[in-house]
Amino acid sequence: MAESVQWVAEAEALLKEIPFFVRPAARKKIEKYAREQGFSEITEAVYRQAKAQFGRKQS
Repeated sequence: MAESVQWVAEAEALLKEIPFFVRPAARKKIEKYAREQGFSEITEAVYRQAKAQFGRKQS
């Protein structure tokens, strides 16, 4: 079973800047990234790291 990760308020606010129709997918990808990196909390820094990773991985 996958561990749940907690979102801090600042990271939640950043997530709300993503268009609503892609937000659920973005949330899942960010949470997956956080778990893979060993984070139990998604902070603004973790959010930005995840977004930077997604930008590099797309081809």
